[in-house]
Amino acid sequence: MEKKKTRKNRKSYGPKNRPEGNNFSKAKKTGGKRQEAEGRTPARKVTVKPGPMLYPLPSVMVSCGTMENSNIITVGWTGIVNTDPPMTYVSIRKSRFSHQIIRETGEFVINLTSADLTRWCDYCGVKSGRNVDKFKETGLTKEKCQVVRAPMIAESPLSLECVVKEVKELPSHDMFLAEIVSVHIDERLIDEKGKYQFENMDLTAYCHGEYFSLNRKPLGFFGYSVMKPKTRKKLKGKRRP
Repeated sequence: MEKKKTRKNRKSYGPKNRPEGNNFSKAKKTGGKRQEAEGRTPARKVTVKPGPMLYPLPSVMVSCGTMENSNIITVGWTGIVNTDPPMTYVSIRKSRFSHQIIRETGEFVINLTSADLTRWCDYCGVKSGRNVDKFKETGLTKEKCQVVRAPMIAESPLSLECVVKEVKELPSHDMFLAEIVSVHIDERLIDEKGKYQFENMDLTAYCHGEYFSLNRKPLGFFGYSVMKPKTRKKLKGKRRP
């Protein structure tokens, strides 16, 4: 006769017997021991002067003006502020040449920087458009946008056309809040399934005065930290779609 399963002999998936994959429960259980086992130890923080140390940052080239009269400024203070509609911002010092241009036109283009564009990204951040024609000096190519009058940079792997919706005046910078009205991506960076291959863009980041390449193997993907063991096993060895 088959032995009747009882509560006692059923396999439990409580904290003690939970399969590998739910790392948070185990981390709570073992605390510092798990940290030590994984080579992680608490940071020895010291207090320093307050500063803008939210790193790394995207290093982008922002083009503005018109096809005839344009400029490029390198911006670090940028990011996404809303999903629907997609909105971004750039914060620019009031004294910058591009500040007045964007104030007047209400438009700009964010051009992502790949590793081979880093030199020109830096150049556009230290030279003023009042004195030099940055498109001419760098040899970068102007490309007509779909919506805004400002040109995008043809060599950039991805460009975002932006229309200013609000200007937030701050002590050192003005924040231009803008809606992303059109996106342009190098067609060679879209696979046969329509997936954007950001890992092949060789993008860069700015961190405390230095530029770094991001061309590395991803450490994970959205949701991997709470993935069920069965799903993890299914995706293991396969590229996530």
